[in-house]
Amino acid sequence: MVYSASAMLSIKETGGANQYIYAVKQFGFTVLGLFLMLVATRFDYRWLRQSWIIYGAVLLAIVLLLAVFGFGSVNGARRWIRFGGFSFQPSEFAKIALPLFLAYFFGKREFEMSSLPKTLLPCAIVVLPLLGLVFIQPDLGTTIVLAAMFGAMYFAAGANWRHFAIAGAAFLIGVLGALVLVPWRMKRMLAFLDPWADPENSGYQVIQSLLAVGSGGIWGAGFAQGQQKIHYLPYAHSDFIFAIVCEEFGLVGALLILLGFAVILWRGTVAAFNAPDRFGKLLGIGLVTGITVQAFFNMSVVVGILPTKGIPLPFISYGGSSIVVTLLAMGLLLNISQYSGAATNER
Repeated sequence: MVYSASAMLSIKETGGANQYIYAVKQFGFTVLGLFLMLVATRFDYRWLRQSWIIYGAVLLAIVLLLAVFGFGSVNGARRWIRFGGFSFQPSEFAKIALPLFLAYFFGKREFEMSSLPKTLLPCAIVVLPLLGLVFIQPDLGTTIVLAAMFGAMYFAAGANWRHFAIAGAAFLIGVLGALVLVPWRMKRMLAFLDPWADPENSGYQVIQSLLAVGSGGIWGAGFAQGQQKIHYLPYAHSDFIFAIVCEEFGLVGALLILLGFAVILWRGTVAAFNAPDRFGKLLGIGLVTGITVQAFFNMSVVVGILPTKGIPLPFISYGGSSIVVTLLAMGLLLNISQYSGAATNER
């Protein structure tokens, strides 16, 4: 799908010399991701519970998120660290560091979850800087995914419902403020509510996406036969690749993608709840939440259920950071599943 959605863009960028630029890069990143996924299955995940690993990962994530501000912006956003012809998006690594920290932190406080000073408040010292640095890049979509991971893990850890409601309300107020008080986000919201009010500007991307989805019908136009990717739909190979899937493989292809993520959600949740210790349960819940929430978020944007946000579709969208980190997360889930149901006396 990356090849199909990016071939015309590659031809344009190379003056007709090469149509495989993005596909070849994605293949290389996928091979690297599969290697890391394999490595992540070859040790006992409980080894990760060491404090130096947990806080080292958090510190590395914060340093990388700060480092992006030393590089130039792309379309007004500072989300990438660039070296040579490659770039890395640190917010993707945060999707590994955050659940590792929360699984470790909540895992050690099983009998203190009703205490606000011992759980939510000290946890916020780490969580808020991570979310805040991602938010000011700006990347509200990834911020929401990270917040969803936190919410799922906090709830699964046995959160006091009042504390959970307070945290949820505070985040909701923050999101609403980010939408209402920032003009370009408000413009996106208005375009979401009525894209046809400004079809050549703010509503353009939503309309082109819906045209791609609707023109696919039941069975689609066929692989590589879609038209919207031919310089009509922006970011067809990345954030809006699901629209190309719908156009070329129709409702059937879209439902198969949806079913695939539903299976990941089901199997990942089963593996997490059957993990032999609290750390594994919480880590599994965090990882599977991050993957599936991001997937359903992306697909919802493409079909017009949610306002436009720049967030890739896991496993499918073009993006080296995304595919590498997603496969690494899957490797950790597979690792946890190897021990599911095993008896243990460890907490």
